[in-house]
Amino acid sequence: MEILIIGAGAMGGLFGALLAPWANVCLMTTNSAHAAAIRQKGVQLTDMEGNTSCASVQIITHPDHYSKRADLVLICTKAGATSKAAETAQAILADQGLVLTLQNGLGNLERIAERVGHKRATAGTTAQAATLFAPGHIRHAGQGPTTLAPAKGCPEQLHILATMSKLFNQAGIATTLTEDIDALLWSKLIVNVGINALVALLRIPNGALIDTQESQALMTDAVEEALAVAQALGINLDLTIQQERVRQVCELTRSNRASMLQDILRGQATEIDVINGAIVHKGREVQIPTPINALLTRLIKALESTSAQRIDAI
Repeated sequence: MEILIIGAGAMGGLFGALLAPWANVCLMTTNSAHAAAIRQKGVQLTDMEGNTSCASVQIITHPDHYSKRADLVLICTKAGATSKAAETAQAILADQGLVLTLQNGLGNLERIAERVGHKRATAGTTAQAATLFAPGHIRHAGQGPTTLAPAKGCPEQLHILATMSKLFNQAGIATTLTEDIDALLWSKLIVNVGINALVALLRIPNGALIDTQESQALMTDAVEEALAVAQALGINLDLTIQQERVRQVCELTRSNRASMLQDILRGQATEIDVINGAIVHKGREVQIPTPINALLTRLIKALESTSAQRIDAI
């Protein structure tokens, strides 16, 4: 299988390194230093026990450098780069190929489908966790399930998704299939709603969120608002199950620095608008109040806008 992974940061690099022994994998990144390090030494992958291995993976910095037709385009970029990634996918996708997004938040699948067509785009979720340690060096920070689903009205996608699931499992990425894509995406969204903004604001690893009553209470409130919005939209998710799932992800990825925390520490823009901000937007549509998510969104935006003036020491 020919696989192009667009977005070779922590998650894209992790999937690339794990899949490389089992398929023809190519990474694509706009980070020239990262690309140079991978060309020189491969992807240096440090596992959860602290052991480091090297995976030989092709990497490019421009779609013109990809001379093949991809059976699978895996999009792992930030949400702000989705439209550009979809444009690249359209240009290099094989006739029977599929574009799969594992990105955070709402709206990515719709933007991809606008470019490549509804029948050639779908989405999945993953609870794998990774940190980009240095150019070319990724730390695998947590194990969790990956789930793939066909797009609405596209049951024919199940065949290629079954092939992908088998490949992912061979590579050590525990993967299953589901047919309810809305519940799948909202379930992942709710995990991100409960974790990302809070750990970015508190500057703590994921596991620390469930170590104090105060942080757990904030997490619970944010998740309850998101579930109320989901239920008003007709998405069937169980409150108790979802609350427990958020706690499980915190435990499974205990040492991980969530992507939003990494963005804040680097002074980069976050994906707050497609996570907690999406809950606020959808809440307005169905007249469900979301004060906790609105506050978290504003606080993250304030952190973004004041990054140059941040005080990090006494």
